[in-house]
This record gives sequence, C-alpha cells and structure tokens, in this order.
Amino acid sequence: MRFSTLRPLLLPVTAGLGLSLLSGLPAQAHGIADAGFSTGFSHPITGLDHLLLLVGVGGVAAFMGGSVLLFALVGAVAGAVVGSLGGDLPGAELLAALAISALGVVILASQRSGRSPRLGLIGTLVALAIAVHALLHGQEASGGASWWLGAALGSTLAVAVSYGVLRQAHIRWTVVVAAVLAVSGVVLAFA
Repeated sequence: MRFSTLRPLLLPVTAGLGLSLLSGLPAQAHGIADAGFSTGFSHPITGLDHLLLLVGVGGVAAFMGGSVLLFALVGAVAGAVVGSLGGDLPGAELLAALAISALGVVILASQRSGRSPRLGLIGTLVALAIAVHALLHGQEASGGASWWLGAALGSTLAVAVSYGVLRQAHIRWTVVVAAVLAVSGVVLAFA
C-alpha cells in the first residue's frame, strides 16, 4: 500500500489518538510502582505516556542506530536511582509528556535537514527524556525489585518492537510515527 493512499487517514487517526489521550489521566500513570512483576511488566505497555515514550525511543534508534539505546539505558537507571533517593524535579509530569514530543521532533528535524544528526546530542536528549520518566517511578517505588524487573522487561519489549518494526518499515512510517509523537506529547501535557 502506498503512503499517498494512507494520507487521508492521517488526520482522523491523529484526531482519534488525541481524543484518546485527552480522556486519559497522565498524572495517574505514575503511582503503582510497588504492585509486583505483572503490574511492572504491563505498565510500559498499558501506560499510554510510557508506551509513547518507548515508541519514540525505538523510533529514534531506528532512525539513528542502535547506539541510542545505550543512552536510553543510562537515562533509565540514572532517573530511577535519583527518584528512589528522593530527587525531585519541578513539573516532572509535564516534562515527561513533553519528552514524548521532543523525541518526535528530533526525528522530524533530522529527517528534514537531510544531515546526519550527532549521536552524542541526540543520545543525551533520549537519556534525559527517559530519565525524567524513570525519576517519577523512582519517587513512588517502595523498593519492590519485582516491579522494577517487570517494568524493565516490559520497557525493553516495547522499545524492541518499535525499533524492529520501524527499522524495517519505509522511512515515511518513521516520519508519520514521529509526527504523531510530536502531537501526542503536547496533547498529554495539556491533559
């Protein structure tokens, strides 16, 4: 199927996603980091803000290369540790939502410029985006290792699937996903 035949569907799909995002309560996505392995595993897949962020990481990695994933891992560990130690960041929920948009914008800007983006700069942005989200979970975690293990495995699965799919898809699909992410993060921030 050609991209041009799917173009008329882009606006309705984006609008539907936007309405879905508005009906969710992103502030409630953080608050269950102590309920065991299955809850930890399912959160990255059923927590909309978490899933969108991880799809963004997979998209950036598909566009830039797998090295970006090392930055994401460092950001996840650093954010979780800082949050677990009581670290705080004013407006962290808002920043977590806007981090989704930032990942989409990175892909769009890099693709539009036609230049190869710098791995260090993009990797640092990915690490910070993940760190903010992990910080929120670190703040609410009660120390249950099983939740963290489940969340790590669920997150890895979400990134791996999005990376694998977008790596094999035509670049146009990565651009479409990036545009949806750019809009979705802003919608979540307002929600």
